[in-house]
Amino acid sequence: MTSKTIYFCAGWFTDKQNKAYQAAMTAIKQNPTIDVENSYVPLQHQYKNIRVDEHPEYLHDKEWATATFKGDCLGVTTTDATLAVYIPDEEDVGMGTEIAWAKAHGKYVLLVIPDEEWGKPINLMSWGFADNAIKMSELASFNFNQPSFNFYEGAVY
Repeated sequence: MTSKTIYFCAGWFTDKQNKAYQAAMTAIKQNPTIDVENSYVPLQHQYKNIRVDEHPEYLHDKEWATATFKGDCLGVTTTDATLAVYIPDEEDVGMGTEIAWAKAHGKYVLLVIPDEEWGKPINLMSWGFADNAIKMSELASFNFNQPSFNFYEGAVY
């Protein structure tokens, strides 16, 4: 079976984000249509392997910020699709930028929403750039070889 590379867009700064991050990572490893090994996971590509959640002193380091940003942009443009782990009540401006960058480069954008968050209102701009939204429980079996468009069942603000 053919597999696609993805840009794995997900926050890891709160307990809720970490839980969703781990659930999505488990699901993509089970999904035969995703080439996880050759996909781009930003947390695994932080400049000089420095995570600002562990080293907040780098929040003011322009070299770190520029290199990490440029690396993430490269990750979006060199993968087949963007998967965004979206938590409705924890809107992430960085994720919005990554989704827009992906769409501007002709990439398929899939929002993955934790089941317990499904149906909550989501941001109009994030949804506008997305091609589809699915529940986390659907991620392991989602076929990236046959991407589809669909509307989110919840409200959009």
